Amino acid sequence: MDIVLNLSAEDIVILDALHECSSEDAVCCQDEETFKRAKVLLVKEKLKNVTIQLLDEGGYAIRQVTSKPKNKTDNQDQLNSRQITVIKALEKVLRHCKNEGVQLIGYSDELVALPAHISAEEVSSVGALDVNCHNVYKGADAILPDESE
Repeated sequence: MDIVLNLSAEDIVILDALHECSSEDAVCCQDEETFKRAKVLLVKEKLKNVTIQLLDEGGYAIRQVTSKPKNKTDNQDQLNSRQITVIKALEKVLRHCKNEGVQLIGYSDELVALPAHISAEEVSSVGALDVNCHNVYKGADAILPDESE
């Protein structure tokens, strides 16, 4: 759940939001001044896994900062903090898709977008829009071994 701060929120309100924020949440600022003060307070409080976002007039995040603990060892088999930030941004975009009535359907190696009211029987609708996944999305058919060989 995102915590949206009022314009020019007071420091005590920002601190309360930062302490209330879990790793899945974000403290959202509506103005640059509040965003800057929130960053300073986040560092001062030494909170970990807290995300602060600066929102534009449409409610979309235009800047984001996430505090992170120092890693004593780098594990190449796990996502790093920048990758986790990207995934959180993707999750937020997916929430916007849901709010705007867009469903995403995974085909063997493609991802398509459809209006949410299209039923499962009609997923090959003319209204389907291919999503450019930049070769990041791989359907199960693309990663499973071919058993016919």
